[in-house]
Amino acid sequence: MEYAKLGNTDIEVSKLCVGCMSFGKAGTMHKWTLDEEQSGEVIRHALDLGINFFDTANGYSEGTSEEYLGRALKESVARDKVVIASKVYFNPGRLSREAIMREIDGSLKRLGTDYLDLYIIHRFDYETPVEETMEALHDLVKAGKVRALGASAMYGYQFYNMQLAARDNNWTPFSVMENHYNLLYREDERELIPICNQMNVSRMPYSPLAAGHLARPQWKSDSLRGKTDRVAVGKYDRMEQQDIKIVKRVQELSEKHNCKMSQIAIAWQWAKGVTAPIVGATRTGYLDDATNALNVKLSPEDIAYLEEMYVPHPIVGAIDKNPAEGVILLDEKK
Repeated sequence: MEYAKLGNTDIEVSKLCVGCMSFGKAGTMHKWTLDEEQSGEVIRHALDLGINFFDTANGYSEGTSEEYLGRALKESVARDKVVIASKVYFNPGRLSREAIMREIDGSLKRLGTDYLDLYIIHRFDYETPVEETMEALHDLVKAGKVRALGASAMYGYQFYNMQLAARDNNWTPFSVMENHYNLLYREDERELIPICNQMNVSRMPYSPLAAGHLARPQWKSDSLRGKTDRVAVGKYDRMEQQDIKIVKRVQELSEKHNCKMSQIAIAWQWAKGVTAPIVGATRTGYLDDATNALNVKLSPEDIAYLEEMYVPHPIVGAIDKNPAEGVILLDEKK
């Protein structure tokens, strides 16, 4: 495994992050999540591979994702050997001071730890002043409950304004951006990613395999997730006709490099300056595949070939207003 520092912090993470949305009581959020025993197996396998970075959220499977992760890590590894990230936003009060103070304590309790390495705001809150959110997050850092801060899926100007609020008030800035980024969705290359690069903010994108579309030559999947994941349908299916051309190119390059399609897609992430793509694994073998992607080196010609067929896409990830209270799954196709 290879490792890198997050932003300007001293936090060292593996160049792969395990996405813990795959863990939790089935039916509370998705039908395809792993139970506690299966989750523990994947988590322990990740540790065996040298992966030390785990990303969960307060809203994943009604908190059971955090519970499963916390118990599995406690049984397997010393707390200071792993980097745990969780998130706040899909909860009552969004990113108000009151909500942040309440939700961090809930996450810490479920995870069975007294601090988080990384606390990420899951979306931009249109109803809470930026200054209120940034000061509350800074106070968590001062209190020792959180080591570093991150943000997820938002517009570039929103992220920039939050960073300015931190700078102008000597509060803790964001060190990490968890955005939607893969070969089938590159809209953040216009604004958000250049801002991150300018501010030395590390990137840990979600959906690096575009919900599996970059891991197989055909668009549809017969897996349980493939048949039941309405969010993936909402995120990707409307662009199938154009994006399948990119999928075919991933397949071509996987044959050229004698590797799996998923490894081409992940190697492309690192080639684009990503620190740690988030891999949501429902099987241990998927983590083996992702780890072996470190051996795949794409040439500038390979990268240009993969990117050539991309066309502008509708925005998926950043939101234009807060969703209705209680909504966890954005982009869900009913």
